[in-house]
Amino acid sequence: MATVKHWSAGNVGTAELDDSGLGDKVKTRLLATVVRMYEANRRQGTVKTKTRAEVTATTRKPYKQKGTGNARRGDFKSPLLRGGGVIFGPRPRDYSYSIPRKALREALRSALLGKLRDEEVAVMDAASFERPSTGSAAKVLADLGLEGSAAIVVPDKNDIIYKSFRNIPRVSVVRASDLNTYDVLWHRSVVMVDGAWQVLTERLAGKRVKAATEEASES
Repeated sequence: MATVKHWSAGNVGTAELDDSGLGDKVKTRLLATVVRMYEANRRQGTVKTKTRAEVTATTRKPYKQKGTGNARRGDFKSPLLRGGGVIFGPRPRDYSYSIPRKALREALRSALLGKLRDEEVAVMDAASFERPSTGSAAKVLADLGLEGSAAIVVPDKNDIIYKSFRNIPRVSVVRASDLNTYDVLWHRSVVMVDGAWQVLTERLAGKRVKAATEEASES
């Protein structure tokens, strides 16, 4: 069991989180591999340069074939000239690739284990939020002593929590069913809303998340 800070109705105490399913070692090489995958999948891949066949220019010969002392040249599209085509320039491509699902789950376990060991995980009670309030949300982070970026993990869709934290810079609200390794590592701290840790552990154990199943059936 891991002991973390717990915020409820303005009071800060402690809570116990079951970390038995996270393993006993932070696999840094796996984390690096998964982060590279997420960053590669975010790339647009739309950069493009024109070859000499795509450059718009006159097709007349720059100068006569002989007698000038210059190298023979047939048009102004040559890659050796300013404004000409580009040799072996970047072309549009898809940088995305995938990693086995088991590896992704193991990376998420390692990321959460690292956050727990660094004491960068906290728990909060969402019942204290009766209406959206950015001031109250900022007070929660201040009471917990969290500085910098933070990921607020909710067990299911919660408009009150989302509207309360969305205007705070570098703070993101994400559902437990959507949390990934990149979200955990990018944010300095992770705040679990009551019930989110249970949903997350069930997901890491390979069980289907109830919230995600219900949403899929509704759509």
